[in-house]
Amino acid sequence: MISLGIESTAHTFGIGIIDDNGNVLSNEKGIYKPKSGYGIVPRDAAEFFNKIKNDVLKNALEKSGLGLNKIDIISFSKGPGLPLSLKVGLDFAKDIAKQTGKPVYCVNHCIGHIEIGLLKTKATDPITVYVSGGNTQIIGYVEKRYRVFGETLDIAIGNALDMFARAVGLEHPGGPKIEELAKNGNYIELPYVVKGMDLSFSGIVSEAIRQFKKGVKIEDLCYSLQENCFAMITEVTERALAHTGKNEVLLTGGVAANQRLQEMLKIMTSERGAKFFVVPKEFSGDNPVMIAWTGLLIYKSGQKTEELDIRPRWRTDEVDIRYRND
Repeated sequence: MISLGIESTAHTFGIGIIDDNGNVLSNEKGIYKPKSGYGIVPRDAAEFFNKIKNDVLKNALEKSGLGLNKIDIISFSKGPGLPLSLKVGLDFAKDIAKQTGKPVYCVNHCIGHIEIGLLKTKATDPITVYVSGGNTQIIGYVEKRYRVFGETLDIAIGNALDMFARAVGLEHPGGPKIEELAKNGNYIELPYVVKGMDLSFSGIVSEAIRQFKKGVKIEDLCYSLQENCFAMITEVTERALAHTGKNEVLLTGGVAANQRLQEMLKIMTSERGAKFFVVPKEFSGDNPVMIAWTGLLIYKSGQKTEELDIRPRWRTDEVDIRYRND
């Protein structure tokens, strides 16, 4: 059984191909990069996707050694994401289905991050720390759904880092630059905002930008921004572990590549006697293989295809998970 997945939620357009044994046959991507000093411009991203989509498909098929006639199912990111970007993926999935006569499955992007993490790390029932440009959620599987135990109340952690980076003149994406500068920084006081099980990052970013304009060293601000934001995430994750009684933590999403965040979560899980897993970098950020794999899980469960449309605000906890055995 061969599954083709299309990812197009934000800045990445990708085509991934995987078989039902979890063997990745191709993972081809094109990444839209905004102009310096700007975030993602939705219309520009969609135009970029339309320009590259056929080449990305061609490269994916060549890498896999397969033709379209060997594909059994097609999946695409239905949401959440930027509407114009999602629409490109939806339309392309329909075009491929029309050519091949194969069924199309809708995948929740956030759940795709979880499922590829479970596949690649062999974690079984973790609290998932999903941290990316557009999402920050602490998630656990309970009674046929991925439940959100904590999340951002405003902007996501990846967006927060990028906002600070743009304000202080660092190139996009800002996370890696901030991580590098933080290595030479010292701690200064910034807001620390945990509200119950939820997080807020916007005030921290605003204060860090204000301190930068006052002349505070950028290295110190990068260090302190990371320390506070990641400590907040770790605190909520620890409480989710205690509440659920689970004994694994899975870190996924684009910000999962940050070594300091990994270190904090690893220390916390070790102290609790829990296991810590990090999705390999190739599959932690937005990638099409996670869409192909999750679509395959849906198909094998016997679940029928949903209406082919987009849901830009489709929440993780709105999806019935019929392919997992409790």
